[in-house]
Amino acid sequence: MSNVALEHITKRFKDVTALDDVSFSIAHGEFFVLLGPTGAGKTTTLRVIAGLEKQDRGDVIFDGVNVNKYTPADRDVAFVFQQYSLYPTRTVYENLAFPLQSPLRKWPKERIDQRVKEVAEKLRIAHLLNRKTANLSGGEMQRVSLGRALVRSPRLFLMDEPLSNLDAKLREALRIELQHLQKTEGSTTLFVTHDQIEALTMADRIAVLNQGRIVQIGTPYDIYDRPATTFVAQLVGIPRINLLPAVRENGTLNVERSTIRLALPPDLNIPQRFLLGVRPEDVRLAADGDLRGEVVLTEPLGVETVIHIRSGQQTLLSIVPGITDLRIGDVIAYSIVRERLHFFNLDGVRL
Repeated sequence: MSNVALEHITKRFKDVTALDDVSFSIAHGEFFVLLGPTGAGKTTTLRVIAGLEKQDRGDVIFDGVNVNKYTPADRDVAFVFQQYSLYPTRTVYENLAFPLQSPLRKWPKERIDQRVKEVAEKLRIAHLLNRKTANLSGGEMQRVSLGRALVRSPRLFLMDEPLSNLDAKLREALRIELQHLQKTEGSTTLFVTHDQIEALTMADRIAVLNQGRIVQIGTPYDIYDRPATTFVAQLVGIPRINLLPAVRENGTLNVERSTIRLALPPDLNIPQRFLLGVRPEDVRLAADGDLRGEVVLTEPLGVETVIHIRSGQQTLLSIVPGITDLRIGDVIAYSIVRERLHFFNLDGVRL
């Protein structure tokens, strides 16, 4: 496994800048997630690292060695795609063994057999080894696809949204298995996704990518609890963060077009006009709450219910555990956790 670094990578496709001065590093054995919306440049980043695309500027570094001129084969990375990329007329065993049968490896048949069966056991597909991949379910095919990458023990795993084609229940199960597998193998992994749940639950660190630029790099805690911009704040968190225009007046925070008034710490250094961010879990319903609002919608989700609260012309989201008996039109008392407020300037940058 390797340490990997991207230094000032820029990649253009005609008039479109797919990557704009992208830099980050991945430590040996780290599970690093690249998170961003469709079109952010995530797949292009993987392809540049793998050598499938040539960057216009910048360097790709493996273990301190510049690999810009290395071919994809020389870089020794394993790519797991969103589509399974299997040979449908071959058995699972043949698909797993194929990467090991390269003339460059010169592995004896006994060693290949041992490695294939070892990986099949880890992925719980040993009972499928003699089955044609065309006859597998989506989850089984994705396990085989992961196995094809795993058998080689490459220096780096590149995973391009490998779980996105699976249903929610199977995606959750494979997410847990993939996490466990990565930790037990100690593999250096770059995982690309647009799914914030995958990013927050799986990553050691996350890089948020937007329009070809790195917006923020940090632990899942950093990304969620100290978002660098309103873009990051809105990208992570279900339900979405409450973002409200506010003004500071004589030590008081006033949310515009609402009845929300909050006392501010005297030493808080923020401009007169700003954007206030409040996570829904920090809008807490309480009989002795100092704020009042009207319920305009409830969204029961089983384990919790999302409450939409109107204050003046603004609406806040709140979360309550379980199912609630609140109804549209109810007037409720609530409070906002002052210690967990997020402040952004009008350009969306964290203060």
